[in-house]
Amino acid sequence: MAQSRPLPVDPLAEAKRQWLAHGWTDAADGMTVVTSVMRAQQLLLARVDATLKPFALSFARYEVLRLLAFSRRGSLPLSSVVARLQVHATTITSTAERLVRDGLVVREPHPHDGRAALLTLTEAGRELVDRATAALNAGVFTDPGLSPDDAAELVAIVARMRKAAGDFTDPRPQPEPL
Repeated sequence: MAQSRPLPVDPLAEAKRQWLAHGWTDAADGMTVVTSVMRAQQLLLARVDATLKPFALSFARYEVLRLLAFSRRGSLPLSSVVARLQVHATTITSTAERLVRDGLVVREPHPHDGRAALLTLTEAGRELVDRATAALNAGVFTDPGLSPDDAAELVAIVARMRKAAGDFTDPRPQPEPL
């Protein structure tokens, strides 16, 4: 929840002081990391939500549309969307159903796998995600509230954490062009 005016004390610094005062010294830094990242996520999501509201999109719906728009054919198997967005299949299924209902995506049978479904971006979906992307670029992504150096450092730190958690591996070396 946004504050109308800044608090006189950083509540996370006070929480850390309390952790230390209660003898939870080994957990104090970790608690501060977790709550700091969660608060930063709240701040960023509030900006993203406000920017996407005129488009009647949640960030989850936006991500699916943008992923499909980035694909070569504007179409991906549902399982690929789940894997690339790193969310549970039921979440993507529910999101896809709303996108289909709104005419932004069509769900089609997979041409080679009778058990799988393809999500395909409609022209209305492509137009909407392009406008929403322009708004996000202008209103959030161009200035996320950090200096470029801090932003790069934060991304690198979080990437190391994500890699250690198994989100991804280093890419295989690419062969030199002939």
